[in-house]
Amino acid sequence: MTSRRAVLAGGLALTLPPRAWAAGDPVVEAPAGRFTGTRDGELSRFLGIRYGTAERFRAPVAATRVAAMAQAFGPICPQRGLKAEPQSEDCLFLNIWSPGTAPAARRPVMVYFHGGAYSNGSVTDPLNDGATLARTEDVVVVTVNHRLNAFGYLYLARLDPRFPDSGNVGQLDLILALRWIRDNIAAFGGDPSRVFLFGQSGGGAKIATLMGMSAAKGLFHSASTMSGQQVTASGPLNATARTQAFLERLGGGVEAAVAAPAERLVEAQDARDPILGGGVYFGPVLDMRWLTRHPFWPDAHPQSLAIPMILGNTHDETRAFIDPRSERIRTLTWDNLAARMAPDLKIDILPEWVVEEYRARFPTDTPQDIFYRATTAGRSWRGQVIEADARAAAGAKATWVYQVDFASPTQPERGAPHTMDIALAFGTLSAPGAYTGTGRAAQRLSRQVMGAFAALARTGRPAAPGLPAWEPYALRTRATMLFDTACRMADDPRRWERELFARVPYIQPGS
Repeated sequence: MTSRRAVLAGGLALTLPPRAWAAGDPVVEAPAGRFTGTRDGELSRFLGIRYGTAERFRAPVAATRVAAMAQAFGPICPQRGLKAEPQSEDCLFLNIWSPGTAPAARRPVMVYFHGGAYSNGSVTDPLNDGATLARTEDVVVVTVNHRLNAFGYLYLARLDPRFPDSGNVGQLDLILALRWIRDNIAAFGGDPSRVFLFGQSGGGAKIATLMGMSAAKGLFHSASTMSGQQVTASGPLNATARTQAFLERLGGGVEAAVAAPAERLVEAQDARDPILGGGVYFGPVLDMRWLTRHPFWPDAHPQSLAIPMILGNTHDETRAFIDPRSERIRTLTWDNLAARMAPDLKIDILPEWVVEEYRARFPTDTPQDIFYRATTAGRSWRGQVIEADARAAAGAKATWVYQVDFASPTQPERGAPHTMDIALAFGTLSAPGAYTGTGRAAQRLSRQVMGAFAALARTGRPAAPGLPAWEPYALRTRATMLFDTACRMADDPRRWERELFARVPYIQPGS
């Protein structure tokens, strides 16, 4: 893995690379500039390419043409986690892996947006390294960093007219990156008419949001959301209330938010959310400027219906972020299960009734088993069902759904948890944080997942050697690909749980 060290020079381009230029380094002349990367065997790698610049809380602007060494990752957006990473508000950088930079190659382009909700994360994580995917599937892989948390989604428009775009500038960063890809990727061997977006968790939610933004129209041609949905955006009144809570914690009002060091804005993110409780939520806002309707409510946005789309989740989502080894989970009993489960269902439903229904349906389950079944189905999976159903109801025929059933061989107590599909989609099975292990079954499944995603990018239909024919999703069947040691198709595999939670309204976190 290349060093993540990066130095910004002049605020415009990455210079002073971690090593001197060497004969044989790939050089690309593109409309955006002249970029010198590194080689990894036959693969060309370009890291830390600036795609834009931005003032705090304002829409980004395209980067000026440069001659740059693209050999180290750029800094990531300031955040509470990833303290070992270089962090800066100046974080609009992307990375490219290409099997060959001849423009005539016109390979499919697979663009990844990272998870971490809208507040954390980075594509510099080794799980997101694009080398194996690019090499295995003969595609160009692009990963993108952008502004997060208060820097990307603090909604100031109702408090200060100087910042009309503030609630969605993180999304505008991604749109700018896609415009850069459209205008430049051919020089790196990619086909700008075959741009496939994929993203896990918050990355998938960002893609779902883009599907409801007119400014993103035509910038991508197929997509996959991996455990990440955005049925509704944050309403402007709730977003303003969150901004006020953040400003109160920060102190000094809007002027302090504009002028304070980035570190203070990061510290203030522990403000209590006035709507949901817990830490203050940041995310896209229905500002009637850039986002003028909810992405998947009351239906799927018409502009997205022609975009072929895969939607997926894992069987045991909440086992990733609610630790099975914690005291809270280890001491679960039938007497305390309902009370402990209620906050993690994220919907207003009688938890005692949910426990009774699950116990009747799964009589041999432990309290721990039911806790994870119910919180996964009620909290993490339902948004995908709503989005897939909305596309099917609107007549979008090019929709496919998957569920990862492959259980972690390295942490069996996690089952098939949230983030399991990242390593499968990138082929980064040995990366830190991967749950997959590196055994034959994981390798075979990863090749199938990579192959299906790349096929959607290449042809508009997901298929891979050894993978059963993937039937499109329709309301009549709710056909779902089960990714496992032996993949198979199933119709409506969680029908009972889907129908149970459909009795109450869905609440999108952050709405």
